[in-house]
Amino acid sequence: MGVCTDGAPTMLGSRSGFVQLVREKNPNVIAIHCFIHRQALAAKTLSNEFNAILALCIKIVNYVKKSALNTRLFTALCEDLGTEHKTLLFHTEVRWLSKGNMLTRLYELRDEVIQFLDNQKQSELFVEFRKPKVQVVFAYLTDMFDSLNSLNLKLQGGDSNIINHRDAITAFTEKLLLWKRKILADNYSCFPKLYAITEDKCFMEFFCETDTKTEISNHLQHLSDEFKRYFPNLCDDNIYRLATDPFHVDIDVLPELLQEQALEIKNDSAAKYDFEKMDKPLFWVKYLKVYPNIAEESLKLFLPFSSTYLCEKAFSTVVVIKTKYRNKLDITSDLRCALSSIQPRIENIVKNMQAHPSH
Repeated sequence: MGVCTDGAPTMLGSRSGFVQLVREKNPNVIAIHCFIHRQALAAKTLSNEFNAILALCIKIVNYVKKSALNTRLFTALCEDLGTEHKTLLFHTEVRWLSKGNMLTRLYELRDEVIQFLDNQKQSELFVEFRKPKVQVVFAYLTDMFDSLNSLNLKLQGGDSNIINHRDAITAFTEKLLLWKRKILADNYSCFPKLYAITEDKCFMEFFCETDTKTEISNHLQHLSDEFKRYFPNLCDDNIYRLATDPFHVDIDVLPELLQEQALEIKNDSAAKYDFEKMDKPLFWVKYLKVYPNIAEESLKLFLPFSSTYLCEKAFSTVVVIKTKYRNKLDITSDLRCALSSIQPRIENIVKNMQAHPSH
């Protein structure tokens, strides 16, 4: 019914791509570019100046963690100062949450990092990192990637579908435009770290005298445009309304094939009662024989996988189980147990086992 891919050319190629080969067997198959991968691609939208500041943050983290000596010295400094965290986090491009986690940790330890750079005589990094503009943009990027991480977590999960992901993406895109309007109105409450840093008098003066506010609003607009580009038409609005609330849909805007059945279900009191009590996918499966055309269109939004989360989860599990010390291990059974959602009934298993007399 559906194929969800990560968007690689070998998957989406028009001649020999995997999706094309599947369509040769089933022309009606639904091809979906993974929502999480698209969100990660859209999140890379940064101006040259913002990208340079992000690169500076990564360079500082890499310097602090580049050797065991630096790591021990920084840990000792954090322990002396009584900080909650003792280490920084590496940035890894292939991990969805890496950028946000790295920036958040660096922001929490920014004073300790500045002191460490001063102690190590890293004057170039020390001077650059302390610049007012770097600190302001750094606070903004930390808030923004924190919001992107929250969106990414909403898109994760094995039981998600196109409806859930559409709602999350649409809400976030509208939030971006709301945040832009607030920034232009000198309201920074939507970005807690940026709001806190602009409360400082010297940073507030810098913020008012420069065009940083315009750069931030431009970034929010570009980010919104990128999300609209990567998610142009998530699904037909009329079919979406029909699938999520068939009892309040406008019949006239539906395709002719669905109009009569839509009227029937709209006046079916038993169906209305079931719709309020049941999960929507189960509801449409139950009424597939009663209202086949409508149920088929609705299930196209609920049944196909909308992300490759389950595959990525399996890859991560393999990395954990099959380390370089266990590279000859047959992980078939272990992997099945690790990925299964079935909870083992340990008490029943133990109850049926004969304990050894010596025990």
